[in-house]
Amino acid sequence: MNIVLMGLPGAGKGTQADKIVEKYAIPHISTGDMFRAAIKEGTELGLQAKSFIDQGALVPDEVTIGIVRERLAKPDCEKGFLLDGFPRTVPQAEALDSILADLDKAIEHTLNIQVEKDELIARLSGRRICKTCGTSYHLIFNPPTVEGKCDKDGGELYTRADDNPETVANRLEVNMKQAQPLLDFYEAKGVLTNIDGQQDINKVFADLDALLQGSRS
Repeated sequence: MNIVLMGLPGAGKGTQADKIVEKYAIPHISTGDMFRAAIKEGTELGLQAKSFIDQGALVPDEVTIGIVRERLAKPDCEKGFLLDGFPRTVPQAEALDSILADLDKAIEHTLNIQVEKDELIARLSGRRICKTCGTSYHLIFNPPTVEGKCDKDGGELYTRADDNPETVANRLEVNMKQAQPLLDFYEAKGVLTNIDGQQDINKVFADLDALLQGSRS
């Protein structure tokens, strides 16, 4: 079962990825994990990636795609995989198709967890940090007992600059624009399914699971 998992920041992609890989015993492959593994193994492509990362530069597509090719050829991917964070662009998706064709495989599902922008802003801008001890809270998911005060030491809670609603909204806008061509690409191939991510976490997984089980039967 070969899956690409998509969703905007705050959509709960990580939670669902964990549930999918546990249920279906396939590897969860993220770009960061691939880079770290290739660097640790000291592969030629890993060392090339490290040289760009050390400079604070983006790793070029040809290096990233080469690392993906090596990763997907490993034995643990024989029964399938869950890709998270790759591909990010249509050229990367086309390169992925080429890699999989060489391996006699194809993407069977592109799962896009959808959450309304206002809900994502609420989720992402709800974080509060204690100025004294650094403990993290969330106004929706993990609120402090007393509003604006840390449970541990009574310290003042503040909002980080990158959690400001305006900053979050801008970040989401950029992500949405980047994701749309990729969603269109997979929709045209007939493998895209949009999943309602505003439901309870377990209901979201139940929907994903029903889809994946259906494709197995």
